Amino acid sequence: MRCIISEQLKQRLPSGKFGVIRYRHIEVGDSPQMLKGRLELFQESIYVELQEKAIADIPELAEWRQAFKQIGTDPGRYRPSSESLYRRIQKRNFIPSIHSAADVNNFFSLYYKIPLGIYDLDRIEGSVTIAVGTEHDEYIALNGRTVNFANKLVSKDERGPFGSPIVDSERTAVTKETKNALQIVYFLPSMTEDAANRQLQAIQTMFTQIHGGEAEAQLLV
Repeated sequence: MRCIISEQLKQRLPSGKFGVIRYRHIEVGDSPQMLKGRLELFQESIYVELQEKAIADIPELAEWRQAFKQIGTDPGRYRPSSESLYRRIQKRNFIPSIHSAADVNNFFSLYYKIPLGIYDLDRIEGSVTIAVGTEHDEYIALNGRTVNFANKLVSKDERGPFGSPIVDSERTAVTKETKNALQIVYFLPSMTEDAANRQLQAIQTMFTQIHGGEAEAQLLV
């Protein structure tokens, strides 16, 4: 499967960097206690931190808000998913364990303060393009709402849009039956390629330790 960044997105976000990891022959299930425990403890520590620090003062979250503005998205109306997670924790509305794949995603989104998406690879058709959406790009999101992606960052296959750093689609949602997956990592634009590759490797290593299978990572710039 080919994954590319659209030329329009490169023009609007010239320093944009995205990681893609393809996983094969994985086993998704309930998260091991190690992962559940780390996710719970980490949320507790973030909650304590947010009692004394405003979300607007977290540099990584602020950088992705600025990136959204460059793309043409109002970050006050459509927030990066990483910021949405932090706002939930600030209200002590902690993220519950969903399944092992989603929990790994949420852990790294909180840890690196960046959006991540995880998709069932067998529900994706053809090549994937990370692009700026048009008024024709919309899908039913995981929250059950139809979201339009005009002037928003979106990932598309041959059937249309399926993923975004705002909210992902029902169509390509990972379940406990998923055997092959595609993970998209939305790195901080200011990050060096070396640092992005190190984060990509850390995510891949933890994911395969929990899910088994094989993985292949690629940095898109």
